[in-house]
Amino acid sequence: MIWTAFLLGFLGSFHCLGMCGPIALAVSAKDNTPFLANKIVYNLGRTLTYASLGAVIGLIGFTFSLAGIQQWISILMGGLIFFMAFFYKQSERWIAQKGFFGGVYKLKNSLGQYLKKGGTQAFFVSGLLNGLLPCGMVYIALIASLALQSPIEGALYMFFFGLGTIPMLVGVMITGKILSIPIRNKLTNAMPYLAMFIGILFIVRGLGLGIHYLSPKLPTIENGKVNTEMTVCD
Repeated sequence: MIWTAFLLGFLGSFHCLGMCGPIALAVSAKDNTPFLANKIVYNLGRTLTYASLGAVIGLIGFTFSLAGIQQWISILMGGLIFFMAFFYKQSERWIAQKGFFGGVYKLKNSLGQYLKKGGTQAFFVSGLLNGLLPCGMVYIALIASLALQSPIEGALYMFFFGLGTIPMLVGVMITGKILSIPIRNKLTNAMPYLAMFIGILFIVRGLGLGIHYLSPKLPTIENGKVNTEMTVCD
């Protein structure tokens, strides 16, 4: 599943240049350090926020697994990912309107203040805040983290998702240019299909078909004890 997180982040980064591109350029304009130091620090802050969110969401998923409904959660979250990917533009527009309950303006204001300050610490905090900006792509990845039902796996999934977004944003920081809309549209056309594929993977995983790696028999919990099925080879 980890490789899907990196691909989702990479393909989604082309789409998100509209929001994150100008922020990346603002960081680059104030970064006078050698070897891309502050650029890396900024992107590390974003990735750390994603990983932290993944850990929290994964913990929520873990509580569902303790309730013995882990297979249903995987199936339902897979279906939700597929639905959001199929109606990606509509779902992202709805997310952008709702945001974090009206707190997006304050978040952007704080982000702008740190960008004006400059310096390694300010860029790191800017990255942390940037990771909280509403984005349909991020929410799809978080739903996948919930379906994993583990804080560690959720954190790793979102960490690799963050890593996937870095190459394009660092490229923008170095060149000072944002790809044209037609090119970005061509590159992002594959993203919803990848998200649909991820959704299908979670649905198949939740079915517990006994297929190694793809759809293993998930552990069940009875009387507070985890029961697992093991395959014994003669």
